[in-house]
Amino acid sequence: MIKAPFTFQIEAQAGRARAGRFQTPHGELLTPVFAPVGTQASVKAITPDQLTELNASLILANTYHLYLRPGDELIADQGGLHQFMHWPGPILTDSGGFQVFSLAKKRRIDQDGVTFRSHIDGSEHRLDPEKAIKIQENLGADIIMAFDECAEPDDKTYAQQAMNRTHRWAERCLLAKSRADQALFGIVQGGIFADLRRESAEFISSLDFPGIAIGGLSIGETKGEMHDVIELVDQILPVHKPRYLMGVGTPQDLVNGVMRGIDLFDCVLPTRLARHNAAMTRHGGRLNLVNAQYAKDPQPIDSSCQCYTCLNFSRAYLRHLIVAKEMLSATLLSIHNLFTLIKLMTDIRHAVMSEKFDEFAAEYFEHPAGENQDHA
Repeated sequence: MIKAPFTFQIEAQAGRARAGRFQTPHGELLTPVFAPVGTQASVKAITPDQLTELNASLILANTYHLYLRPGDELIADQGGLHQFMHWPGPILTDSGGFQVFSLAKKRRIDQDGVTFRSHIDGSEHRLDPEKAIKIQENLGADIIMAFDECAEPDDKTYAQQAMNRTHRWAERCLLAKSRADQALFGIVQGGIFADLRRESAEFISSLDFPGIAIGGLSIGETKGEMHDVIELVDQILPVHKPRYLMGVGTPQDLVNGVMRGIDLFDCVLPTRLARHNAAMTRHGGRLNLVNAQYAKDPQPIDSSCQCYTCLNFSRAYLRHLIVAKEMLSATLLSIHNLFTLIKLMTDIRHAVMSEKFDEFAAEYFEHPAGENQDHA
């Protein structure tokens, strides 16, 4: 494998919480960091300039979706993802494995890869470790993922089979990688089972990856089970490499993850909630703004929030947009939800750097979630 020009430096630590700097070819990431998800090379309802104004530094795009449409070779011909979507900062792409197993209409798994039918048009495709790397090299993201198999969290027999395949595929991904300007992360699997997670963390740590992801969480297990897995894996992973918790992104999950040694997060939740009329609060509450109680409410979503939406618009106006089916509602709610998570991560980093994270976390979890009007 060709070495990539990436460096990761831990600047401060409070217990297991870390504040670091992760240098990539498209800029430096100050960790811990939350990445908005741009599945189709677009963070839904948000422009790249708006992401910059929100202080987003890393975004995620999806290999499976971009491979199927418009095609990774087309994106390569257009100069890669950075130029194609006009995003100057770091980009992370997942391997497509999770989507193959969760979205594909039909799939056949073997030791070498997966044959599946597109959820778009039913056409048949084949994805294996070498092809997953080739697609991601065409896309040109800074951080790319090894091809893995994500199993149901509580089926141990299948979890072990999937973990073993993930390990074999990780070695093949390392051999297939050819671009020096991309950091390939390995992925720890093993469901909720301590012995499998320990085995997977030890195996992936033994390989020459510049960073390591934890997959297969937030897919049906309890919060306690998730925390147990992260704590176990944290004790095994090398301290000098960034850790990435895949697909996890409620406010409480971010704080809990940092407490357990996680550096990078991503999740579709803030923009998905926005498209379903919900505003996030810093402590985990949600306001469903289609509710009639907000029809004449002159308050912003959160009077303490400094996002563009809260500084300029009332709950009444946002509800009007929702009822009128104006697409601006998704943009304004996405701005607020993303700002909420990115600001939380900034505050977490500051707390670690100033040696006050324990106090920050204790105060955070003592605070009530706030309004939680999830039903119209």
